[in-house]
Amino acid sequence: MQSSAATSVPAAGTPATRMLLTFGVIGAPLFVIVSLLQAFTREGFDPTRHPISMLSLGELGWIQVANFVLSGLLIFACAVGLRRVLHPGRAGTWGPLLIAVFGLSLIGGGVFLADPGLGFPPGAPEGPPPSVSTEGIVHGIAFGFGMLSLITSFFVFARRFAAAGERGWARYSIVSGVLFLVMIVAGMATQDFRILTAATVVGWGWVAAAVAHIRSWVSA
Repeated sequence: MQSSAATSVPAAGTPATRMLLTFGVIGAPLFVIVSLLQAFTREGFDPTRHPISMLSLGELGWIQVANFVLSGLLIFACAVGLRRVLHPGRAGTWGPLLIAVFGLSLIGGGVFLADPGLGFPPGAPEGPPPSVSTEGIVHGIAFGFGMLSLITSFFVFARRFAAAGERGWARYSIVSGVLFLVMIVAGMATQDFRILTAATVVGWGWVAAAVAHIRSWVSA
């Protein structure tokens, strides 16, 4: 049964709010699908050795750059819709803010590129990049802020769901957050980027599912 915490927004704001939330439902899986399609089709790309951010490099790199930026814009717009639904109330400030930072980190990851290396794109040095450029540093910072904001958002939204009496969604958020964190740490420790890609599926999938659920709180 839906609790009082999951109430509809005023009717006058409903169409725009639902559209903003729909952007998040679209933006998160869009990033994953486009990334996976490229990971298994781009010449020289090895999902074991190369993070998906390196897909932004090379002749076809513009596809992943556009993927980063468009997905980030959609998720940032979704954060505005989340604030309309959740504020005031638990997670009404921090929830949308964290999702907004996550969206901005994707935009930053598209605007600022990782350094070539590990044999990708074809012709790049086979080992790690001989030096880290300023652009590569900013890319890494954007990644760090994005992961931190996403990890925190799992638990912030879990509290909101719990307060609304939606314990299943609260548990799903907590389990996803723990799994995501463990996979990120394991992937970085082993340098097996398949694990990081799987973490992306878990994390971005949770964003789409959670936003779709919150969208259902808004009257049509």
